[in-house]
Amino acid sequence: MYQDNELIIRVVEEKDLQRLWELIYKDEQPEWKKWDAPYYPHHSKTFEEFLPIGQKWICQADFWVIEVADVVRGIVSYYWEHEPSQWLEVGIVFHENGSWGKGLGTRALKLWIHHLFNTMPLVRVGFTTWSGNERMIRVGEKLNMQMEARIRKVRYYDGHYYDSIRMGILREEWGASK
Repeated sequence: MYQDNELIIRVVEEKDLQRLWELIYKDEQPEWKKWDAPYYPHHSKTFEEFLPIGQKWICQADFWVIEVADVVRGIVSYYWEHEPSQWLEVGIVFHENGSWGKGLGTRALKLWIHHLFNTMPLVRVGFTTWSGNERMIRVGEKLNMQMEARIRKVRYYDGHYYDSIRMGILREEWGASK
């Protein structure tokens, strides 16, 4: 667990499953999906359909919840782009728009990157987003991440093409910025 005032990131516990289902799978077209890779389909699930997925998240290293003032508001995660070379990418989602635009994403991702660099032999931590998600790009900039790649017009959403954006930070840059 890591904490920054009222914001906590921690492993998923069984008590979180109902809330995670409500945030992620209850609605067919949730508002958060308009920003989190909206060019990939999202499908709602019943709680019973969700349970086998949710059970796998409990106490996992790669998928944690974000709590704000004792309420689960989102998740942080990571996945291996290429594990043999320690190439890891992170993700973050605040599922309710009342959590957006308050600096919570920057604070949560800062804790998550700190955790990852302190517990894994990583050289770099990065994320991939799309040019339509300006808030996520701004989070990366605030954390001193570099724009490492812009693949132009490869994400099609709502009748428009957007760029795919890769941002990252090296361990030595992270240490120097803290």
